[in-house]
Amino acid sequence: MLKVVGLTLFLVWGSAVTAAPIAIVIHGGAGTILKTSMTPEIEAAYRDALKTSVERGYAVLKAGGSSREAVIAAITLMEDSPLFNAGKGAVFTHEGRVEMDASIMDGHDLNAGAEPVIRFYLPMRFLSTLLM
Repeated sequence: MLKVVGLTLFLVWGSAVTAAPIAIVIHGGAGTILKTSMTPEIEAAYRDALKTSVERGYAVLKAGGSSREAVIAAITLMEDSPLFNAGKGAVFTHEGRVEMDASIMDGHDLNAGAEPVIRFYLPMRFLSTLLM
């Protein structure tokens, strides 16, 4: 069942039908979207992109993939979209530069990695191999 919680753009996708219950939660990033600038078309675009993102990650988990693979599958869509403050959609700093932080953790072995102040676009599918 897909559950959309308010305009905070959180999506939860889960299943109790599989042998072991699986779930995935994503969020649409940081920042403020004023309700006055949110047309029904823009809201639909966000919701569609988030739904597709969570479905991609969920499909990986359902097929037996790792949580890391699921995160990368979900994040890739958001990184490639100008709608989200990630990857290609990153916003500029006060100085007019793009700066991003990235982190990833594997819940199975608690292996984690992070990189602060990235000043160029590095896709998570690539960055995760460097961080872990």
